[in-house]
Amino acid sequence: MKLHCLQHSSINTLGTIEEYAKTRGFPLESTRFYETEKQPTLDSFDLLIIMGGPMGIYDYAENPWLIVEKQFIKQVIAAGKPVLGICLGAQLLADVLGARVFENGNREMGWFPIRSAPVEQKAEFLEGLPEEITVFHWHGRTFDLPEGAMHLFESEGYKNQAFIYENGVVAIQFHPEVHEERVESMVSRFGVEMGEGPYIQKKEGMLGQGEYLAGSKEFMFSVLDKFEKLPRRENME
Repeated sequence: MKLHCLQHSSINTLGTIEEYAKTRGFPLESTRFYETEKQPTLDSFDLLIIMGGPMGIYDYAENPWLIVEKQFIKQVIAAGKPVLGICLGAQLLADVLGARVFENGNREMGWFPIRSAPVEQKAEFLEGLPEEITVFHWHGRTFDLPEGAMHLFESEGYKNQAFIYENGVVAIQFHPEVHEERVESMVSRFGVEMGEGPYIQKKEGMLGQGEYLAGSKEFMFSVLDKFEKLPRRENME
């Protein structure tokens, strides 16, 4: 399975996704639209992973490349390619699928539990994933569920933590890809902007969480494994 990541800043590294690719022997490439106008060809990858970033999805004045990236994401979805969006990537997916992205009111930063959403019909994608797991969060915006999407996870502070659309487009608001170095860099660079709130953990509580990091890595690997086994989505073009 060939992986391709869209990255939005130098601090939002690939984390355990890079480790996953090496472990499985999968090719992994990246595109940074904020540095280049060159787009990857659709036949050059099997799974597109849209990473996080510090900007908002509507910050076109400061980041005009967002317009190009959204158009590319639409093309990938229309071509029936599997897509995984993480944090900013999840918000970009929600937007291109017609849902609202907005400020949540409370930031969620640190290690907090998520649980599978209480819906009548559980998505098949959840099979084999934990009903509840503590993962790393770093966000202040949220999204509505796109029409036709299935709700996957929620937390106490954020109702919509993840969804799946058309059995192959998955949006995850939290950060299952982090390792200790990534957490340290985020706290070091953006910690002064955290402020206080009911879902903002103290800095010292974010670091050195080996058990949570191990569980998060296992979750990330399990999610990526699922994409390898998904049946190809129908080309919508």
